[in-house]
Amino acid sequence: MKDKILGTLYGLAIGDAFGMPSELWSRRKVKDFFGRITTFLDGPAENNVACNFTKGQFTDDTAQALLILDALDKNNFEPSDKLIAEALIKWANETNAFDNNILGPSSKAALNAIKAGKDPSVYTKKALTNGAAMRIAPIGTLFSSTQQTGLVDYVHKVSQPTHDSDIAIGGASMIAHAVSLAIEDKTWDEIMESTISIYDIAVKEGEETFTASIPKRLKLGLEFAETYKGNEEVFAQHIYDVIGCGTLTSESVPSALAIAYFCKDPHYCALFSANIGGDTDTIGAMATAICGAKSGYKAINKDWINMIDQNNNVQLHDYADMLEKERQNRRD
Repeated sequence: MKDKILGTLYGLAIGDAFGMPSELWSRRKVKDFFGRITTFLDGPAENNVACNFTKGQFTDDTAQALLILDALDKNNFEPSDKLIAEALIKWANETNAFDNNILGPSSKAALNAIKAGKDPSVYTKKALTNGAAMRIAPIGTLFSSTQQTGLVDYVHKVSQPTHDSDIAIGGASMIAHAVSLAIEDKTWDEIMESTISIYDIAVKEGEETFTASIPKRLKLGLEFAETYKGNEEVFAQHIYDVIGCGTLTSESVPSALAIAYFCKDPHYCALFSANIGGDTDTIGAMATAICGAKSGYKAINKDWINMIDQNNNVQLHDYADMLEKERQNRRD
């Protein structure tokens, strides 16, 4: 199980770091500037978000995922709005994330409200962006695939400090559940089928909003994956044009899930996501975490693992031990 948990964590970090240089650039601009991204790269000075990072560094997606785990560990893995918000604000202050375009709009608004002593719910209940989903993959390792209600409830509590809408909780639950299924080595068809079904449970948790259907977009994305199997360029263009690769949960979550299904291998998934355009680091983080959960740590390129270890001041093996212990505690 530790191999699968480590695969999830390194998949998250690798997909994030690979997608960092092209983050929030159009598909055309990514092609024109990079040609094709084939390795870890520094964030270009021309990219006003990625310019804050150097090659091999992951962004806020992985950083926030680990901060949340730290906050959970302090409280015996009982989610605390206060501890999670404090951890996120401390990190944001230390990295100057409020001023450097590193935070997403929903998280930024909610955390600024908390800093000012105001009620953040005016922002959290309307949060349609993917901040909850981008950082949730490790939470999926705590639950078996049959614990759908428990997973959804936990995802909601962990996400609530910044994201409390139905779409945010629904999308995040789908990513976490896909990880739960992947670490149990379910087939890719089983992973997608069950991930679609959990949305109906999860969407009842948050504040009601109006947006496009993630399950229907995912089903369409899976149709594209089958129709254009072996034709990466056409599949990628259909995902970009039709499903969407923007920062909305209703775009990036179904796109990430469809991309994971299409690529299956974490290396291919990280490369594919980095080149698709749009919210490349977040899509890469979500999709490659799922692929890493399925393949496991031992299947991931050791040079890529070393790149993550050398360029980020974290010990992912310690987090894997933490998650494995908590997963076991939940079964004792």
